[in-house]
Amino acid sequence: MLQELEGAGKPARVLLVTDDPRTAVLIGEMLRAGWTTGLVVSHTGSVADATHELLDHGATCALIDLAGEPSPIPALEQLCATVSHIPIIAISDRSDEEFDVTAVRAGAQDVLVMSELNASVLVRSVRHAVVRKRSEAALARQALHDSLTSLPNRALFFDRLRVALDRSRRTGRAVVVMFLDVDAFKTINDTLGHSAGDLVLTVLADRFSRLLRPMDTVARFGGDEFTFVFEGLDSEPETALLAERIRASAALPLAFAEEQLSISVSIGVTIVTDPKTPLEDAIRHADTAMYRAKDLGGARFERFDAAPAAPPMPDADLEPALRQALARSELRVHYQPRVSLNGGTGLVGFEALVRWEHPERGLMEPVDFIPVAEESGLIVPIGDWVLEQALDQVERWRQSRPEVTISVNLSGRQLQDAGLLDRVTTRMRRGGHDPSVLCLEVSEEALAADPEAASRQLAALNEMGITLAIDDFGAGDSSAADLQQMPVHILKIDRTLVSRLTAGGADSADVSAAVELGHRLGLCVVAEGVETDEQLAQLRDLGCDGAQGFLFSQPMPQEGVCSLLGNR
Repeated sequence: MLQELEGAGKPARVLLVTDDPRTAVLIGEMLRAGWTTGLVVSHTGSVADATHELLDHGATCALIDLAGEPSPIPALEQLCATVSHIPIIAISDRSDEEFDVTAVRAGAQDVLVMSELNASVLVRSVRHAVVRKRSEAALARQALHDSLTSLPNRALFFDRLRVALDRSRRTGRAVVVMFLDVDAFKTINDTLGHSAGDLVLTVLADRFSRLLRPMDTVARFGGDEFTFVFEGLDSEPETALLAERIRASAALPLAFAEEQLSISVSIGVTIVTDPKTPLEDAIRHADTAMYRAKDLGGARFERFDAAPAAPPMPDADLEPALRQALARSELRVHYQPRVSLNGGTGLVGFEALVRWEHPERGLMEPVDFIPVAEESGLIVPIGDWVLEQALDQVERWRQSRPEVTISVNLSGRQLQDAGLLDRVTTRMRRGGHDPSVLCLEVSEEALAADPEAASRQLAALNEMGITLAIDDFGAGDSSAADLQQMPVHILKIDRTLVSRLTAGGADSADVSAAVELGHRLGLCVVAEGVETDEQLAQLRDLGCDGAQGFLFSQPMPQEGVCSLLGNR
Protein backbone atom coordinates (compact mmCIF):
# COMPACT_ATOMS: atom_id res chain seq x y z
CA MET A 1 0.00 0.00 0.00
CA LEU A 2 0.95 3.64 -0.40
CA GLN A 3 1.55 4.13 3.30
CA GLU A 4 4.61 1.88 2.95
CA LEU A 5 6.15 4.55 0.75
CA GLU A 6 5.76 7.03 3.57
CA GLY A 7 7.25 4.75 6.22
CA ALA A 8 5.77 2.87 9.15
CA GLY A 9 3.00 4.75 10.90
CA LYS A 10 2.86 7.60 8.36
CA PRO A 11 -0.26 7.88 6.18
CA ALA A 12 -0.02 8.58 2.49
CA ARG A 13 -1.06 12.14 1.65
CA VAL A 14 -2.63 12.80 -1.75
CA LEU A 15 -3.64 16.27 -2.92
CA LEU A 16 -6.17 16.69 -5.71
CA VAL A 17 -6.23 19.95 -7.69
CA THR A 18 -9.56 20.53 -9.48
CA ASP A 19 -12.26 23.17 -9.61
CA ASP A 20 -14.96 20.53 -10.25
CA PRO A 21 -16.50 19.21 -6.98
CA ARG A 22 -17.89 16.11 -8.74
CA THR A 23 -14.43 15.18 -10.05
CA ALA A 24 -13.02 15.70 -6.53
CA VAL A 25 -15.61 13.34 -5.01
CA LEU A 26 -15.18 10.70 -7.73
CA ILE A 27 -11.37 10.58 -7.56
CA GLY A 28 -11.48 10.63 -3.76
CA GLU A 29 -13.73 7.59 -3.76
CA MET A 30 -11.41 5.78 -6.20
CA LEU A 31 -8.37 6.49 -4.03
CA ARG A 32 -10.09 5.26 -0.87
CA ALA A 33 -11.21 2.14 -2.67
CA GLY A 34 -7.59 1.33 -3.45
CA TRP A 35 -6.62 1.08 0.23
CA THR A 36 -8.57 1.42 3.42
CA THR A 37 -6.07 2.71 6.00
CA GLY A 38 -3.22 5.19 6.15
CA LEU A 39 -4.59 7.65 3.60
CA VAL A 40 -5.26 11.39 3.74
CA VAL A 41 -6.94 12.96 0.70
CA SER A 42 -7.23 16.73 0.44
CA HIS A 43 -8.57 18.99 -2.29
CA THR A 44 -7.84 22.51 -3.59
CA GLY A 45 -9.55 24.35 -6.43
CA SER A 46 -6.54 26.14 -7.96
CA VAL A 47 -2.85 25.74 -8.71
CA ALA A 48 -2.05 28.73 -6.45
CA ASP A 49 -3.80 27.11 -3.47
CA ALA A 50 -2.16 23.78 -4.26
CA THR A 51 1.26 25.40 -4.27
CA HIS A 52 0.75 26.84 -0.78
CA GLU A 53 -0.64 23.55 0.50
CA LEU A 54 2.24 21.49 -0.86
CA LEU A 55 4.91 23.89 0.36
CA ASP A 56 3.36 24.09 3.83
CA HIS A 57 2.37 20.47 4.39
CA GLY A 58 3.94 18.39 1.62
CA ALA A 59 2.30 15.34 0.03
CA THR A 60 3.07 11.83 -1.13
CA CYS A 61 1.66 12.72 -4.52
CA ALA A 62 -0.47 15.41 -6.20
CA LEU A 63 -3.03 15.00 -8.97
CA ILE A 64 -4.02 17.95 -11.16
CA ASP A 65 -7.18 17.97 -13.27
CA LEU A 66 -6.15 19.75 -16.47
CA ALA A 67 -9.67 19.75 -17.92
CA GLY A 68 -10.67 22.74 -15.82
CA GLU A 69 -7.51 24.76 -16.48
CA PRO A 70 -7.70 27.48 -19.16
CA SER A 71 -3.96 27.03 -19.84
CA PRO A 72 -3.34 23.41 -18.83
CA ILE A 73 0.33 22.99 -19.76
CA PRO A 74 1.54 26.31 -18.19
CA ALA A 75 -0.44 25.48 -15.03
CA LEU A 76 1.19 22.06 -14.90
CA GLU A 77 4.67 23.53 -15.50
CA GLN A 78 4.14 26.06 -12.71
CA LEU A 79 3.12 23.40 -10.19
CA CYS A 80 5.91 20.98 -11.16
CA ALA A 81 8.57 23.68 -11.03
CA THR A 82 7.47 24.99 -7.63
CA VAL A 83 7.28 21.59 -5.91
CA SER A 84 9.80 19.65 -7.96
CA HIS A 85 10.35 17.14 -5.13
CA ILE A 86 6.71 15.94 -5.19
CA PRO A 87 5.45 13.60 -7.97
CA ILE A 88 2.63 15.15 -10.04
CA ILE A 89 0.08 13.15 -12.04
CA ALA A 90 -1.96 14.95 -14.69
CA ILE A 91 -5.60 14.00 -15.40
CA SER A 92 -6.93 14.86 -18.85
CA ASP A 93 -10.37 14.70 -20.43
CA ARG A 94 -8.99 13.41 -23.74
CA SER A 95 -6.75 10.69 -25.10
CA ASP A 96 -4.10 12.55 -27.07
CA GLU A 97 -0.59 11.12 -27.34
CA GLU A 98 0.97 14.43 -28.39
CA PHE A 99 -0.65 16.22 -25.43
CA ASP A 100 0.51 13.45 -23.08
CA VAL A 101 4.12 13.82 -24.25
CA THR A 102 3.94 17.59 -23.76
CA ALA A 103 2.57 17.11 -20.24
CA VAL A 104 5.36 14.68 -19.32
CA ARG A 105 7.95 17.13 -20.66
CA ALA A 106 6.32 19.80 -18.47
CA GLY A 107 7.10 17.64 -15.42
CA ALA A 108 4.23 15.19 -14.97
CA GLN A 109 5.14 11.67 -13.88
CA ASP A 110 2.10 10.24 -15.67
CA VAL A 111 -0.99 11.36 -17.61
CA LEU A 112 -4.36 9.63 -17.01
CA VAL A 113 -7.58 9.95 -19.02
CA MET A 114 -10.60 10.68 -16.85
CA SER A 115 -12.94 8.36 -18.80
CA GLU A 116 -10.52 5.42 -18.36
CA LEU A 117 -9.97 5.85 -14.62
CA ASN A 118 -10.74 3.22 -11.99
CA ALA A 119 -9.39 2.54 -8.50
CA SER A 120 -6.80 0.04 -9.64
CA VAL A 121 -5.40 2.24 -12.43
CA LEU A 122 -5.31 5.30 -10.16
CA VAL A 123 -3.56 3.60 -7.22
CA ARG A 124 -1.03 1.90 -9.51
CA SER A 125 -0.23 5.22 -11.22
CA VAL A 126 0.29 6.98 -7.87
CA ARG A 127 2.55 4.20 -6.59
CA HIS A 128 4.65 4.19 -9.76
CA ALA A 129 4.88 8.00 -9.77
CA VAL A 130 6.21 8.04 -6.20
CA VAL A 131 8.80 5.35 -6.87
CA ARG A 132 9.86 7.00 -10.14
CA LYS A 133 10.25 10.43 -8.49
CA ARG A 134 12.35 9.00 -5.68
CA SER A 135 14.54 7.14 -8.17
CA GLU A 136 15.04 10.38 -10.09
CA ALA A 137 15.96 12.19 -6.87
CA ALA A 138 18.45 9.44 -5.97
CA LEU A 139 20.05 9.61 -9.40
CA ALA A 140 20.21 13.40 -9.21
CA ARG A 141 21.86 13.19 -5.81
CA GLN A 142 24.40 10.71 -7.10
CA ALA A 143 25.17 13.04 -9.99
CA LEU A 144 25.69 16.02 -7.67
CA HIS A 145 27.28 14.43 -4.59
CA ASP A 146 30.55 12.69 -3.90
CA SER A 147 30.07 8.97 -3.36
CA LEU A 148 32.73 8.67 -0.62
CA THR A 149 31.96 11.66 1.60
CA SER A 150 28.34 12.41 0.53
CA LEU A 151 29.35 16.06 0.22
CA PRO A 152 28.34 18.15 -2.80
CA ASN A 153 30.68 17.53 -5.72
CA ARG A 154 32.39 20.01 -8.02
CA ALA A 155 29.29 20.51 -10.23
CA LEU A 156 26.98 21.27 -7.30
CA PHE A 157 29.63 23.48 -5.70
CA PHE A 158 29.79 25.66 -8.81
CA ASP A 159 26.00 25.88 -8.79
CA ARG A 160 25.93 26.93 -5.12
CA LEU A 161 28.68 29.49 -5.76
CA ARG A 162 26.74 30.86 -8.73
CA VAL A 163 23.63 31.27 -6.55
CA ALA A 164 25.69 32.98 -3.83
CA LEU A 165 27.14 35.49 -6.31
CA ASP A 166 23.68 36.15 -7.74
CA ARG A 167 22.42 36.86 -4.23
CA SER A 168 25.46 39.09 -3.63
CA ARG A 169 24.37 41.27 -6.56
CA ARG A 170 21.10 41.94 -4.76
CA THR A 171 22.38 42.29 -1.19
CA GLY A 172 25.79 43.87 -1.80
CA ARG A 173 27.39 41.50 0.74
CA ALA A 174 30.65 39.71 0.04
CA VAL A 175 31.02 36.00 -0.67
CA VAL A 176 33.92 34.09 0.90
CA VAL A 177 35.45 31.17 -0.99
CA MET A 178 37.98 28.80 0.60
CA PHE A 179 40.09 26.14 -1.07
CA LEU A 180 41.53 23.44 1.23
CA ASP A 181 44.14 20.77 0.51
CA VAL A 182 45.27 18.02 2.90
CA ASP A 183 49.01 18.25 3.57
CA ALA A 184 51.07 15.14 2.76
CA PHE A 185 47.96 13.19 1.76
CA LYS A 186 49.94 11.10 -0.72
CA THR A 187 52.21 9.97 2.11
CA ILE A 188 49.19 8.66 4.03
CA ASN A 189 48.00 6.69 1.01
CA ASP A 190 51.49 5.38 0.22
CA THR A 191 52.39 4.33 3.77
CA LEU A 192 49.05 3.20 5.23
CA GLY A 193 47.02 2.40 2.13
CA HIS A 194 44.02 3.96 0.43
CA SER A 195 41.66 2.82 3.18
CA ALA A 196 43.48 5.20 5.53
CA GLY A 197 43.21 7.96 2.96
CA ASP A 198 39.48 7.33 2.55
CA LEU A 199 39.04 7.46 6.33
CA VAL A 200 40.83 10.81 6.48
CA LEU A 201 38.56 12.26 3.79
CA THR A 202 35.32 10.99 5.35
CA VAL A 203 36.28 12.17 8.85
CA LEU A 204 37.31 15.60 7.57
CA ALA A 205 34.06 15.87 5.60
CA ASP A 206 32.08 15.17 8.77
CA ARG A 207 34.14 17.62 10.86
CA PHE A 208 33.82 20.40 8.29
CA SER A 209 30.07 19.86 7.91
CA ARG A 210 29.57 20.24 11.67
CA LEU A 211 31.24 23.67 11.61
CA LEU A 212 28.96 25.19 8.99
CA ARG A 213 25.66 27.02 9.12
CA PRO A 214 22.72 25.72 7.04
CA MET A 215 23.37 28.33 4.30
CA ASP A 216 27.08 27.46 3.97
CA THR A 217 28.49 24.89 1.56
CA VAL A 218 31.45 22.52 1.81
CA ALA A 219 32.20 20.30 -1.19
CA ARG A 220 34.72 17.67 -2.13
CA PHE A 221 36.27 19.36 -5.13
CA GLY A 222 38.35 16.36 -6.10
CA GLY A 223 41.03 14.11 -4.60
CA ASP A 224 42.02 15.55 -1.21
CA GLU A 225 40.67 19.02 -2.02
CA PHE A 226 37.67 20.62 -0.31
CA THR A 227 36.02 23.92 -1.19
CA PHE A 228 33.75 26.20 0.86
CA VAL A 229 31.27 29.00 0.15
CA PHE A 230 30.20 31.39 2.90
CA GLU A 231 27.78 34.31 2.77
CA GLY A 232 27.15 37.00 5.35
CA LEU A 233 30.57 37.07 7.03
CA ASP A 234 30.82 40.65 8.25
CA SER A 235 34.57 41.17 8.62
CA GLU A 236 38.02 39.90 7.75
CA PRO A 237 38.68 38.87 11.38
CA GLU A 238 35.49 36.79 11.33
CA THR A 239 36.65 35.13 8.11
CA ALA A 240 40.10 34.50 9.58
CA LEU A 241 38.60 32.94 12.71
CA LEU A 242 36.44 30.64 10.62
CA ALA A 243 39.43 29.54 8.53
CA GLU A 244 41.33 28.91 11.75
CA ARG A 245 38.46 26.82 13.14
CA ILE A 246 38.45 24.71 9.99
CA ARG A 247 42.23 24.25 10.19
CA ALA A 248 42.06 23.37 13.88
CA SER A 249 39.23 20.86 13.38
CA ALA A 250 41.29 19.04 10.76
CA ALA A 251 44.25 18.87 13.16
CA LEU A 252 42.36 16.89 15.82
CA PRO A 253 43.81 13.37 16.33
CA LEU A 254 42.51 10.61 14.09
CA ALA A 255 42.97 6.90 14.88
CA PHE A 256 43.52 4.33 12.13
CA ALA A 257 44.17 0.71 13.11
CA GLU A 258 46.94 1.09 15.67
CA GLU A 259 48.21 4.34 14.17
CA GLN A 260 47.47 7.85 15.44
CA LEU A 261 47.26 10.00 12.32
CA SER A 262 48.35 13.62 12.49
CA ILE A 263 46.52 15.68 9.86
CA SER A 264 47.22 19.22 8.74
CA VAL A 265 45.64 21.25 5.96
CA SER A 266 46.49 24.32 3.90
CA ILE A 267 43.68 26.77 3.19
CA GLY A 268 43.41 29.55 0.64
CA VAL A 269 40.85 32.30 1.22
CA THR A 270 39.42 34.85 -1.17
CA ILE A 271 36.78 37.43 -0.28
CA VAL A 272 34.71 38.20 -3.38
CA THR A 273 33.37 41.76 -3.13
CA ASP A 274 32.56 42.14 -6.84
CA PRO A 275 29.57 39.87 -7.62
CA LYS A 276 30.49 40.02 -11.34
CA THR A 277 33.62 38.01 -10.61
CA PRO A 278 33.59 34.85 -12.81
CA LEU A 279 33.19 31.61 -10.90
CA GLU A 280 36.48 30.28 -12.24
CA ASP A 281 38.35 33.37 -11.01
CA ALA A 282 36.94 33.02 -7.49
CA ILE A 283 38.13 29.40 -7.33
CA ARG A 284 41.48 30.22 -8.94
CA HIS A 285 42.16 33.00 -6.44
CA ALA A 286 41.40 30.74 -3.47
CA ASP A 287 43.56 28.02 -5.06
CA THR A 288 46.44 30.47 -5.51
CA ALA A 289 46.22 31.49 -1.85
CA MET A 290 46.18 27.81 -0.85
CA TYR A 291 49.41 27.16 -2.72
CA ARG A 292 50.96 30.14 -0.99
CA ALA A 293 50.01 28.53 2.33
CA LYS A 294 51.70 25.35 1.09
CA ASP A 295 54.84 27.26 0.13
CA LEU A 296 55.00 28.76 3.62
CA GLY A 297 55.08 25.32 5.22
CA GLY A 298 51.43 24.25 5.24
CA ALA A 299 49.16 23.83 8.26
CA ARG A 300 47.95 27.42 7.84
CA PHE A 301 45.66 29.64 5.83
CA GLU A 302 46.49 32.52 3.53
CA ARG A 303 44.29 35.16 1.91
CA PHE A 304 44.49 35.92 -1.79
CA ASP A 305 45.94 39.35 -2.55
CA ALA A 306 45.35 40.52 -6.09
CA ALA A 307 47.48 43.62 -5.71
CA PRO A 308 51.06 43.31 -7.00
CA ALA A 309 53.73 43.73 -4.38
CA ALA A 310 54.65 47.37 -4.01
CA PRO A 311 58.31 48.24 -4.46
CA PRO A 312 60.20 48.89 -1.22
CA MET A 313 59.85 52.43 0.00
CA PRO A 314 63.20 54.27 0.26
CA ASP A 315 64.22 54.96 3.84
CA ALA A 316 64.34 58.66 3.06
CA ASP A 317 60.61 58.57 2.25
CA LEU A 318 59.72 56.04 4.93
CA GLU A 319 60.95 58.02 7.94
CA PRO A 320 58.79 61.17 7.48
CA ALA A 321 55.77 59.00 6.69
CA LEU A 322 56.40 56.95 9.82
CA ARG A 323 56.61 60.14 11.89
CA GLN A 324 53.10 60.99 10.75
CA ALA A 325 51.79 57.46 11.24
CA LEU A 326 51.32 57.91 14.99
CA ALA A 327 49.61 61.28 14.59
CA ARG A 328 47.34 59.89 11.89
CA SER A 329 46.49 56.74 13.90
CA GLU A 330 47.85 54.48 11.17
CA LEU A 331 49.59 52.03 13.53
CA ARG A 332 47.81 48.85 14.59
CA VAL A 333 48.50 46.22 17.23
CA HIS A 334 47.89 42.56 16.41
CA TYR A 335 48.03 39.83 19.02
CA GLN A 336 49.34 36.27 18.75
CA PRO A 337 48.30 33.69 21.37
CA ARG A 338 50.86 31.90 23.53
CA VAL A 339 49.93 28.51 24.96
CA SER A 340 51.23 26.38 27.79
CA LEU A 341 52.35 22.80 27.04
CA ASN A 342 52.38 21.74 30.66
CA GLY A 343 49.50 19.35 31.29
CA GLY A 344 47.73 20.07 28.00
CA THR A 345 47.56 22.97 25.59
CA GLY A 346 46.01 26.01 27.23
CA LEU A 347 45.93 29.69 26.36
CA VAL A 348 48.05 31.72 28.79
CA GLY A 349 48.65 35.03 27.04
CA PHE A 350 49.26 37.08 23.91
CA GLU A 351 52.22 38.82 22.30
CA ALA A 352 51.57 42.35 21.00
CA LEU A 353 52.95 42.92 17.49
CA VAL A 354 52.84 46.30 15.77
CA ARG A 355 51.63 46.79 12.19
CA TRP A 356 51.42 49.88 10.00
CA GLU A 357 48.22 50.47 8.00
CA HIS A 358 49.91 52.54 5.30
CA PRO A 359 47.40 54.55 3.21
CA GLU A 360 48.99 53.40 -0.08
CA ARG A 361 50.88 50.20 0.71
CA GLY A 362 48.30 48.56 2.95
CA LEU A 363 49.17 46.61 6.10
CA MET A 364 52.97 46.61 6.53
CA GLU A 365 54.86 44.05 8.62
CA PRO A 366 57.40 45.20 11.28
CA VAL A 367 60.34 44.04 9.16
CA ASP A 368 59.40 46.74 6.62
CA PHE A 369 59.58 49.72 8.98
CA ILE A 370 61.02 48.82 12.41
CA PRO A 371 64.67 49.10 11.21
CA VAL A 372 63.96 52.69 10.14
CA ALA A 373 62.17 53.33 13.44
CA GLU A 374 65.25 52.02 15.31
CA GLU A 375 67.66 54.12 13.28
CA SER A 376 65.64 57.33 13.60
CA GLY A 377 64.71 56.88 17.25
CA LEU A 378 60.99 56.70 16.40
CA ILE A 379 60.96 53.27 18.01
CA VAL A 380 60.77 54.94 21.43
CA PRO A 381 57.39 56.70 20.97
CA ILE A 382 56.11 53.77 18.89
CA GLY A 383 57.11 51.35 21.65
CA ASP A 384 55.41 53.51 24.28
CA TRP A 385 52.21 53.56 22.22
CA VAL A 386 52.23 49.78 21.71
CA LEU A 387 52.75 49.25 25.45
CA GLU A 388 49.82 51.50 26.32
CA GLN A 389 47.52 49.82 23.79
CA ALA A 390 48.51 46.33 24.92
CA LEU A 391 48.00 47.05 28.61
CA ASP A 392 44.57 48.57 28.00
CA GLN A 393 43.49 45.57 25.94
CA VAL A 394 44.70 42.89 28.34
CA GLU A 395 42.78 44.50 31.18
CA ARG A 396 39.57 44.12 29.14
CA TRP A 397 40.34 40.49 28.32
CA ARG A 398 41.15 39.64 31.92
CA GLN A 399 37.59 40.44 32.92
CA SER A 400 36.60 37.11 31.33
CA ARG A 401 40.01 35.35 31.38
CA PRO A 402 41.83 36.56 34.55
CA GLU A 403 44.89 34.40 33.86
CA VAL A 404 45.94 35.89 30.50
CA THR A 405 49.06 38.06 30.25
CA ILE A 406 50.46 40.35 27.58
CA SER A 407 53.98 40.37 26.10
CA VAL A 408 55.51 43.49 24.48
CA ASN A 409 58.84 43.68 22.66
CA LEU A 410 61.61 46.03 23.77
CA SER A 411 64.14 47.05 21.10
CA GLY A 412 67.78 47.76 21.74
CA ARG A 413 67.16 51.48 21.33
CA GLN A 414 64.40 51.41 23.93
CA LEU A 415 66.57 49.41 26.31
CA GLN A 416 69.28 52.07 26.12
CA ASP A 417 66.84 54.93 26.66
CA ALA A 418 67.30 56.51 30.09
CA GLY A 419 63.62 57.40 30.42
CA LEU A 420 62.32 53.86 29.81
CA LEU A 421 61.84 52.93 33.44
CA ASP A 422 60.01 56.15 34.32
CA ARG A 423 57.64 55.83 31.36
CA VAL A 424 56.83 52.18 32.11
CA THR A 425 56.26 53.03 35.78
CA THR A 426 53.98 55.93 34.87
CA ARG A 427 51.89 53.83 32.50
CA MET A 428 51.55 50.98 34.96
CA ARG A 429 50.53 53.32 37.77
CA ARG A 430 48.18 55.41 35.62
CA GLY A 431 46.29 52.33 34.39
CA GLY A 432 46.34 50.56 37.75
CA HIS A 433 47.95 47.54 36.09
CA ASP A 434 49.27 44.58 38.04
CA PRO A 435 52.98 44.28 37.02
CA SER A 436 52.64 40.50 36.75
CA VAL A 437 50.29 41.01 33.78
CA LEU A 438 53.15 42.36 31.63
CA CYS A 439 56.05 40.50 30.05
CA LEU A 440 58.73 42.54 28.27
CA GLU A 441 60.71 40.66 25.60
CA VAL A 442 64.28 41.60 24.64
CA SER A 443 66.20 39.97 21.80
CA GLU A 444 69.69 38.52 22.07
CA GLU A 445 70.88 41.21 19.66
CA ALA A 446 69.54 44.00 21.88
CA LEU A 447 71.26 42.52 24.94
CA ALA A 448 74.57 42.17 23.11
CA ALA A 449 74.67 45.85 22.13
CA ASP A 450 75.37 46.97 25.74
CA PRO A 451 75.09 44.06 28.21
CA GLU A 452 75.83 46.12 31.33
CA ALA A 453 73.26 48.83 30.58
CA ALA A 454 70.75 46.19 29.56
CA SER A 455 71.30 44.28 32.78
CA ARG A 456 70.68 47.41 34.87
CA GLN A 457 67.46 48.27 33.04
CA LEU A 458 66.17 44.70 33.29
CA ALA A 459 67.03 44.54 36.98
CA ALA A 460 64.98 47.67 37.64
CA LEU A 461 62.03 46.31 35.64
CA ASN A 462 62.35 43.01 37.47
CA GLU A 463 62.12 44.79 40.82
CA MET A 464 58.79 46.24 39.68
CA GLY A 465 57.45 42.70 39.31
CA ILE A 466 57.42 42.68 35.51
CA THR A 467 58.18 39.35 33.81
CA LEU A 468 61.18 39.46 31.45
CA ALA A 469 61.95 37.25 28.44
CA ILE A 470 64.89 36.76 26.10
CA ASP A 471 63.45 36.68 22.60
CA ASP A 472 64.81 34.89 19.49
CA PHE A 473 67.22 32.78 21.53
CA GLY A 474 69.49 30.78 19.24
CA ALA A 475 69.77 33.51 16.61
CA GLY A 476 72.75 35.06 18.46
CA ASP A 477 75.75 33.92 20.48
CA SER A 478 74.50 34.15 24.06
CA SER A 479 76.05 31.66 26.45
CA ALA A 480 74.92 30.22 29.77
CA ALA A 481 77.20 32.72 31.51
CA ASP A 482 75.53 35.61 29.68
CA LEU A 483 72.07 34.39 30.63
CA GLN A 484 73.02 34.02 34.28
CA GLN A 485 73.84 37.71 34.41
CA MET A 486 70.38 38.70 33.23
CA PRO A 487 67.35 38.77 35.59
CA VAL A 488 65.03 37.04 33.11
CA HIS A 489 62.25 34.52 33.57
CA ILE A 490 61.45 33.20 30.09
CA LEU A 491 63.62 31.91 27.24
CA LYS A 492 61.97 32.05 23.81
CA ILE A 493 63.57 29.74 21.22
CA ASP A 494 64.00 31.35 17.80
CA ARG A 495 61.70 30.15 15.01
CA THR A 496 64.63 29.16 12.78
CA LEU A 497 65.55 26.39 15.23
CA VAL A 498 61.92 25.27 15.63
CA SER A 499 61.47 25.08 11.84
CA ARG A 500 64.07 22.28 11.68
CA LEU A 501 62.05 19.94 13.89
CA THR A 502 60.58 16.94 12.10
CA ALA A 503 58.30 14.08 13.07
CA GLY A 504 61.25 11.69 13.14
CA GLY A 505 63.18 13.78 15.64
CA ALA A 506 65.95 14.84 13.23
CA ASP A 507 67.60 18.24 13.70
CA SER A 508 66.26 18.56 17.25
CA ALA A 509 69.67 18.87 18.93
CA ASP A 510 69.70 22.69 18.99
CA VAL A 511 66.18 22.92 20.40
CA SER A 512 66.94 20.19 22.93
CA ALA A 513 70.06 22.06 24.07
CA ALA A 514 68.10 25.32 24.41
CA VAL A 515 65.36 23.64 26.48
CA GLU A 516 67.94 21.96 28.69
CA LEU A 517 69.87 25.21 29.18
CA GLY A 518 66.74 27.16 30.03
CA HIS A 519 65.59 24.60 32.58
CA ARG A 520 69.04 24.41 34.12
CA LEU A 521 68.83 28.17 34.71
CA GLY A 522 65.32 27.89 36.14
CA LEU A 523 63.66 29.56 33.14
CA CYS A 524 60.36 28.83 31.42
CA VAL A 525 61.13 27.83 27.82
CA VAL A 526 58.77 28.86 25.00
CA ALA A 527 59.12 27.89 21.33
CA GLU A 528 58.30 30.46 18.64
CA GLY A 529 57.12 29.83 15.10
CA VAL A 530 55.38 26.49 15.73
CA GLU A 531 53.55 25.64 12.53
CA THR A 532 52.98 21.86 12.41
CA ASP A 533 51.70 19.11 14.67
CA GLU A 534 55.02 17.31 14.18
CA GLN A 535 56.90 20.28 15.65
CA LEU A 536 54.46 20.47 18.55
CA ALA A 537 54.88 16.76 19.30
CA GLN A 538 58.69 17.12 19.30
CA LEU A 539 58.52 20.13 21.61
CA ARG A 540 56.36 18.18 24.05
CA ASP A 541 58.83 15.29 23.97
CA LEU A 542 61.70 17.69 24.63
CA GLY A 543 59.92 19.16 27.67
CA CYS A 544 59.28 22.63 26.24
CA ASP A 545 56.97 24.65 28.51
CA GLY A 546 55.10 26.78 26.00
CA ALA A 547 54.64 27.62 22.35
CA GLN A 548 53.23 30.12 19.90
CA GLY A 549 52.95 30.16 16.13
CA PHE A 550 50.61 29.71 13.19
CA LEU A 551 49.67 26.20 14.35
CA PHE A 552 47.59 27.91 17.03
CA SER A 553 46.79 31.22 15.34
CA GLN A 554 48.19 33.98 13.20
CA PRO A 555 48.47 37.41 14.84
CA MET A 556 45.01 38.96 14.91
CA PRO A 557 43.49 42.36 15.70
CA GLN A 558 41.86 42.88 19.06
CA GLU A 559 38.41 42.07 17.64
CA GLY A 560 39.70 38.62 16.77
CA VAL A 561 40.99 38.10 20.29
CA CYS A 562 37.61 39.06 21.74
CA SER A 563 35.92 36.51 19.48
CA LEU A 564 38.53 33.89 20.37
CA LEU A 565 38.06 34.40 24.10
CA GLY A 566 34.30 34.38 23.65
CA ASN A 567 34.44 31.04 21.81
CA ARG A 568 36.79 29.28 24.23
